[in-house]
This record gives sequence, structure tokens and C-alpha cells, in this order.
Amino acid sequence: MRVLLTVLGFLGLAPWAWAAQVEPEVLDRLPRADVVVLGEVHDNPEHHMNQARAVFSLSPRAVVWEQLSAQMAQKVPSDLGDPARVARVLEWDKSGWPDFSMYYPIFVAARSARHYGAEVPRDMARRAVREGALAVMPEGPGLDRRLPEAEQTAREAEQMAAHCNAMPQEVLPGMVEAQRLRDAYLAQAVLTALEEVGPPVAVITGSGHARIDWGVPAVLAAERPDLSVLSVGQLEGARPTAAPYDIWLVTEPIPRTDPCLAFR
Repeated sequence: MRVLLTVLGFLGLAPWAWAAQVEPEVLDRLPRADVVVLGEVHDNPEHHMNQARAVFSLSPRAVVWEQLSAQMAQKVPSDLGDPARVARVLEWDKSGWPDFSMYYPIFVAARSARHYGAEVPRDMARRAVREGALAVMPEGPGLDRRLPEAEQTAREAEQMAAHCNAMPQEVLPGMVEAQRLRDAYLAQAVLTALEEVGPPVAVITGSGHARIDWGVPAVLAAERPDLSVLSVGQLEGARPTAAPYDIWLVTEPIPRTDPCLAFR
């Protein structure tokens, strides 16, 4: 809460306000926090430029990536001068993530930070769908918490909406478990980074994982309540009056093919 209050002070907002939409300039003067979770819509270039801007301002000791495996994160070269070479070293073209040119500025902005990978292996994600996240990662932070019925229902509704309301109802609990596994993987990488190099730690991830109600910030709050964590969400389209982040930015949607066509 103390980090949120500092942000609100920067923005001139009342201290009882829960969260606020901000303009990109705020990313140049983010308050100090042990962990800053920087959300994104994965294929939106503007979101990645905003993340790079925030990372440059933060000068983190570590960056945790949803987009990199633990093994690939160790291969990030110290010489980042040639983006094509960095992409080859990281085998980015095989990763399934959007074009490396979007993420490259974040690597440059991180400067001498150590990189940590938190991408969940696909076989583990599939197993989580079948058996539950706790079966896959028995010591995973936050995974021993049974979700309240209201939260379970809300999470399943989010998954259904994200998949164009075209998924069979019976698969939704498993999809929620896979999402929880990804949150736990990210949180564990953050905790490892804090232990090995100390704060601040920046996290590059989808805005779904940046949620303060059930994403990585919530897992960290339960696991390490002593940590200060700031959540920055990025959204597209309409400007919401409230969003599950400490602060958030809203950008125009980028042109893209209707993702629901595949389900039709």
C-alpha cells in the first residue's frame, strides 16, 4: 500500500483512491519498489516501448521474463548491439512470441540487469490443465490456496471471454489451473531474483498476470507481505473507470485479424 500511496502522491490524487489511469510520462518517475510488474498486450508495440521506458527509469537489478525459459534467460548476451544476433541466441523465432523487435528495446533498457526466465514448459502447462497446478509444482507459491467460489467463477469467465466464448465449459477449470501455474512460475522467479541479486526486480508479462487481485502481485503479497510491489497494467480500447492494477495505461487497439475467426 505504501507504494500505491506514493504513486497517488505523484499524480495528485486523493490517498483513498484505489488505483488510477496514468499517462506514459509517469513511467519516467515510478516510485521505488522491490518489484514492479509491467503488464502488456503481447502484440502491441506501444506497450513494449512503455515497458522499456519504465525499465530504463527503474534501473532494475533483475528482469523476470514470461517470454524466456530459465535456460534461455541465461543466454542473454552482454553485448546487445546487434538485435538480430540476440534474437538468434535466444532462438526467438521458435518461441511463438511476437516479433523480437518489439522486445529488443526492453533488453537494451535493462542495461546490466540479470535476466530470469519464467516461461512455463508446454508439457507442464498441459499437465496442469489435466491434474491441477499444485500437482505440477507442489511447492509453487500460492498454489496451495483453494480459490473461493466467486474467484473461481470470475476466473473461468475471464478464460471463456479470452477464448471468444467458444470453449467447452468443462475445460475452463483446467485453464484456470494453467494460469495459476504461470503466476506461480513468475512469482518464484521473482523470489529467486530477489534472493540472488536483490531489488528492484522488473517483471515483463501479460497484463493478466499483473493483476493485483489474483495475478503475480497477489501471489507475492501472500508469500512475502514484507515486499513492496507495484502493478502497472496496459490495456487497449475503452478507458475503464477501474482496473485491477495499481496504475494502468490505455492505448488504441492495434490492427489485427479477428482472433475469434479460428473458433468459427
